Amino acid sequence: MIKLIVKKERVGPIRGRHPWVFSGALKQIPEGIATGEPVELTDEAGNYLASGYFNSYSQIAVRVWDWDKAEINQEFFSVRIREAYELRKKFILNKKTTACRIINGENDLLPGLIVDLYGDYAVVQFHNLGIERWKKEIVAAILGEVGPKGIFERSDMRARDVEGAERKIGLIHGKIPDEIKILENGYAFQVNVKEGQKTGFFLDQRDKRQALEKYSKGKKVLNCFSYTGGFSVYALGAGAKKVVSVDASEPALKTAEQNVLLNKLDEKKCEFILADVKEYLADRAKGEFDVIILDPPAFVKDRRKIQEGLHGYRKINEAALRILPKDGILVTCSCSAHVSSEDFRFMLSEAAARAGRTVQILETFTHGIDHPNLVAFTEGEYLKCIFAIVR
Repeated sequence: MIKLIVKKERVGPIRGRHPWVFSGALKQIPEGIATGEPVELTDEAGNYLASGYFNSYSQIAVRVWDWDKAEINQEFFSVRIREAYELRKKFILNKKTTACRIINGENDLLPGLIVDLYGDYAVVQFHNLGIERWKKEIVAAILGEVGPKGIFERSDMRARDVEGAERKIGLIHGKIPDEIKILENGYAFQVNVKEGQKTGFFLDQRDKRQALEKYSKGKKVLNCFSYTGGFSVYALGAGAKKVVSVDASEPALKTAEQNVLLNKLDEKKCEFILADVKEYLADRAKGEFDVIILDPPAFVKDRRKIQEGLHGYRKINEAALRILPKDGILVTCSCSAHVSSEDFRFMLSEAAARAGRTVQILETFTHGIDHPNLVAFTEGEYLKCIFAIVR
């Protein structure tokens, strides 16, 4: 195994179990190391630190997957996937919930790999060429430990473009239906893993959707950026008086309507509106809704555009705060990794000031059990959700 020496002043993060090693932390990087090649990291005295795979000659040189001297083979991946799967089976998967994230990249010690389970089917994402080198072993490990009827690849994320990697979508194993029926906390949803956003469904909002139920009974609920209606179904199931779902995607709204019918909920209480959320909010009257959910796509995909993104968040939150009545509930989210929890909260305070409203935070959420986060890996934090009451 190729050995790389870490500068003495840069060993701290590695010993602290941070999974990224930057090129500037290494004494030297020999030419000709193949992407995905296993490497061993040592300090300047030759003491073992960690092992991982060579990522590239750019900023992140090594992605760490082990702090012991494990042999890298199919069994290595089987052990990793088995441990992660057992965690999900213990705390999440049951008769009422059949979908969750099994592998959450660096946070499950398989950097660059995402594996989501939808009932009997798995969806995988290889975020970079380094982890993709081990596709054969990883797929075999998934089949051995999880045993899905089909595995579909959705390696079509922007991150691959940075390395000049080709985006890939397609069947890897078995068969995948066009629509997969899953259960989440007893609610049924149709998921299109072939064409839907991300891997087909926003699994990381499961606990937030459940938390919404206690605020929904007898209320008029507006679900902005509703996608396939996750929050809408939970609100209706909890006894909402009316639920309006707004999204810019017609196919997503059609699936949302199907999901309402699938759960035998009262479709007369529903309205599905194809519109730009900013424009829709601008035309609403105060008191029209008791609860407003803002769950937009990431407004900040580049750290150079943080202020621009925060401006976008502030505009939609200000608009929602102006509409909500006294004691109305705002559920506001951000999945932008470049926006910190502190910045998101400060944005909300600015929006409240502009709207002339007093806002009290009732609950805050992050990723959920199936999206664990290594304590040292703050870069892996992305999801923020605030439930607030408006005075």
